[in-house]
Amino acid sequence: MADYDVIIIGSGPGGYVCAIRCAQLGLRTACVEGSDTLGGTCLNVGCIPSKALLYASHQFHEASQNFNKMGLIGDTPTINLEKMMSYKDEIINQNIKGIEYLFKKNKVDLIKGWASIIAENEILVNAKIYKTKKIVIASGSKASSIPNVQIDEKIVVTSTGALSPKNIPNKLIIIGAGVIGLELGSVYSRLGAQVQVIEFLDHIVPSLDSELQKHFKRILGKQGIKFEMGAAVSSTEIIKNKCRVSYTKRKDNSEHLDEADLVLIATGRVPRIAELNLTELNLNVSDSGRILIDDNWETNIKGVYAIGDCVEGPMLAHKAEDEGVAVAELIAGQKGHVNYNIIPSVIYTHPEVASVGKSEDELKKEEVDYKVGKFSFMGNGRAKTVFCSEGFVKILADSATDKILGAHIIGPMAGDLIHEICVAMEFGASAEDLARTCHAHPTYSEAVREAALACGLGAIHA
Repeated sequence: MADYDVIIIGSGPGGYVCAIRCAQLGLRTACVEGSDTLGGTCLNVGCIPSKALLYASHQFHEASQNFNKMGLIGDTPTINLEKMMSYKDEIINQNIKGIEYLFKKNKVDLIKGWASIIAENEILVNAKIYKTKKIVIASGSKASSIPNVQIDEKIVVTSTGALSPKNIPNKLIIIGAGVIGLELGSVYSRLGAQVQVIEFLDHIVPSLDSELQKHFKRILGKQGIKFEMGAAVSSTEIIKNKCRVSYTKRKDNSEHLDEADLVLIATGRVPRIAELNLTELNLNVSDSGRILIDDNWETNIKGVYAIGDCVEGPMLAHKAEDEGVAVAELIAGQKGHVNYNIIPSVIYTHPEVASVGKSEDELKKEEVDYKVGKFSFMGNGRAKTVFCSEGFVKILADSATDKILGAHIIGPMAGDLIHEICVAMEFGASAEDLARTCHAHPTYSEAVREAALACGLGAIHA
């Protein structure tokens, strides 16, 4: 008899959510975790600590830049980095304890140690074999690097090191203009560091709508972040507690050298699957190192599933969570569901950037006849009260049917505003449906309604 109905490998967002749902559906469930704490990258060295530091640095910026404008007169606060790290760590620990509580509440067994799959229904952990009917791989991802760059997590760091600095550098060089690099660049810039971003491509955040890319880069530039675009980093060298970064400009092959107190490697993430014994198992993996799955998240090995960062698709915690729930429901004999066309993405800078669905670039490439409704936060009274009126809401709708195809927001609370549009798209709503829905005043969400109105007769306050 099997020890469990299902064993999940990994306790990150996908893994722990899958485990809880499996248990709620009556399955004997265990979750294997090799790290010291639960929660995976997102909770320990990703989503949660970065948001804590983004919030703290934003409050410091508000106190030093905007309090006086509001008549809040007093000494500018100083930074106690040790105390800021303690605040961040406390938030992490609270969330870890929350997962531990949910595991106990739902009777999920936690198996500590690194797992390897030795058969379709057997897992080896700490020299002990556990038998199970189903296996779900939710092993997550790790930071990638580039050739000729040695990471010591002190001077040359990944996001892990950047989230636990010993001091604030005078200058930070970030290699890579993706989400992680720009969020952490915002943190350090607001805390007083000079920030330089070196990016191989000619634009930031490749997944973004091109109009948002340009507007976002312009705003970050006004905040003091400098960009070196179209540059390929060839090597780094640590000399006397500083790091020299060598790079080549693609347009003319010219060689350049820059120096910083701290260098952040933010060139993306790669699946973490090397330890799982997948080769001997003959489990199919793509050239990019992602586990190959079918439409039901099942691998070529019957009864073995994979979700989250180790499979194709955006490396987003909420995508992994949705897949975790879907797989749990499938294993329990139900029908799992994930709508990959309506997975939002958010960048938690100030202002925030959020997107869902198709970009203009994609619609043009697909030769879709579409219309654009745009509204600037300059016309939103609430946004003006918080000194955040530079952005806009853009809604893309089918020209013939008015069905919403995508939306892109840069502005205050964009990460929350996008969900109204996600729900609308899930139910096949038109831009007019949004436009005819009453929105409270004064709220940021009025900008969403105005953008929807702009898809028809026109925005009122434009």
